[in-house]
Amino acid sequence: MPDYAIEPATAPGVLELLEASDAFHQALYPPEDNFLLDVSELLAPGVTVVVARVDGAAVGMGALVETGDGTAELKRMFVHDAARGRGVAGGILDALEKRARERAVTTLQLETGPLQPAAIAFYEKRGYRPTAAFGSYLEAENSLFFAKQLH
Repeated sequence: MPDYAIEPATAPGVLELLEASDAFHQALYPPEDNFLLDVSELLAPGVTVVVARVDGAAVGMGALVETGDGTAELKRMFVHDAARGRGVAGGILDALEKRARERAVTTLQLETGPLQPAAIAFYEKRGYRPTAAFGSYLEAENSLFFAKQLH
C-alpha cells in the first residue's frame, strides 16, 4: 500500500519521476503543447507536491498550484508505469484535494491532452467536468480543460 506525503520537489526520487513524466509527455505532444512545471516552479510558494511511495521508492506524484483567488490547478500528475492500475493516482488526488480544502480552495482546475484517454477517464470518474480554457492556456489548441467544485 503506498504512502502519500507532502514533500519538496527535491525529495529523493522526485526528479526521476519528473524526468519520466517529461519523456512521456514529450513522446505525445510537441514542445509548444507541453505545460510542465520544472523543479524551481514546484518549489515556489503556493505549490504543494504530494509524492506516493512504495517501500520508500517514489512511484507517483502530483502538485497543487494555488492561484490566490479560491482556485488551484492540478499539475504534474504522474504515476510510474510499474505502479499504474494500483490506485496510486487516486491516492495522490485524494491528498491534493484534501490539501486544497484545507487551503480554502473552492475550484480545482486542470489541463490535459486529448492523447491521454486514461487520464481523461480518471478525472471524469473523480468528478471533474469539461470546462473552458483558463489562465495561460487560452491559446492552447491541443489541450482539454476540466474543473471540479470542492465542498
